[in-house]
Amino acid sequence: MSDSASKSYAAAGVDITAGYKAVELMKSHVARTMIPGASSDLGGFGGLFELDVAGMKRPVLVSGTDGVGTKLKLAFLMDKHDTVGIDCVAMCVNDIVCCGAKPLFFLDYIALGKNIPEKVAAIVAGVSEGCVQAGCAIVGGETAEMPGFYPEDEYDLAGFSVGIVDREKIFDKNSIREGDVIIGLPSSGVHSNGFSLVRKVLNVEGCDLKTPMVELNGASLGETLLTSTRIYVKSMLALMEAVSVKSASHITGGGFYENIPRSLPEGMTAKIKESAVPVLPIFTLVETLGNIPRRDMFNTFNMGIGMTVIVAKEDAGRAIEALQQAGELPCILGEVIASPEGVIIW
Repeated sequence: MSDSASKSYAAAGVDITAGYKAVELMKSHVARTMIPGASSDLGGFGGLFELDVAGMKRPVLVSGTDGVGTKLKLAFLMDKHDTVGIDCVAMCVNDIVCCGAKPLFFLDYIALGKNIPEKVAAIVAGVSEGCVQAGCAIVGGETAEMPGFYPEDEYDLAGFSVGIVDREKIFDKNSIREGDVIIGLPSSGVHSNGFSLVRKVLNVEGCDLKTPMVELNGASLGETLLTSTRIYVKSMLALMEAVSVKSASHITGGGFYENIPRSLPEGMTAKIKESAVPVLPIFTLVETLGNIPRRDMFNTFNMGIGMTVIVAKEDAGRAIEALQQAGELPCILGEVIASPEGVIIW
């Protein structure tokens, strides 16, 4: 650890030594994510990763970046900071795997009003857990103490990830044909989208977040809302080994109506049976208390489905089996039809 310190900078609200301590505390968490190719030298100016492209004809790098959004407000209210890092990783790697790529490494960015090393280490512990779930390495990151910009007890969290895929294995949505099957992978909750609406409807700043609720099957509201985004990387990689995946869609902000059409060619529509969607209790609660039209719910939230994949009808059985063996509880949501509407939920 460096003995560098600045009394003048500290007087302005930035404690350099707290940053050094935070790095020391997070090293054990980062070490959990080391995979072949990753450098374990935390603290350099750039994150290093040695690519292994053996067996690939035309390797393509795929990148993704995202943040956690206003779900962080729940972490502040609950004073629980070791799960939102999983969300941050998930929002990046779930996008990457929608191309058919395997995530390789991840970098995080934490901006905060006051650097409390133990809090930063808790955040990075979540990031590390997310990377372990995704099978990728943390190769670097940044912690920025910004007094006067953020309140002392608040922070923002964002991330960036890079994956790799052989060009010939990139999902090709143009191969989709009428009659192809749409399979849904269940979500773990609200994930990391729509929290501005959730917070408004449920008045989270002024309600009881810790008491178990019958409407949530005995879970508390805070516990339910902070449930981490499910990471689908390993399940998707297993699926790709079993069948030819035509396309995939990560159901994030914009719900079904915005995200699924991105995985379809022009002139094709996802026809989804509403009763096939395993709607989670939290969405029923939000819909009821907010008096929100069902279409708006499907246009904002994942409603219980965090990822959709499209496969040929003859591959559906093997796809379901592969996903089940990977620990998922997949369901057939519907089929692709020739139509310009994009998504039909009936």
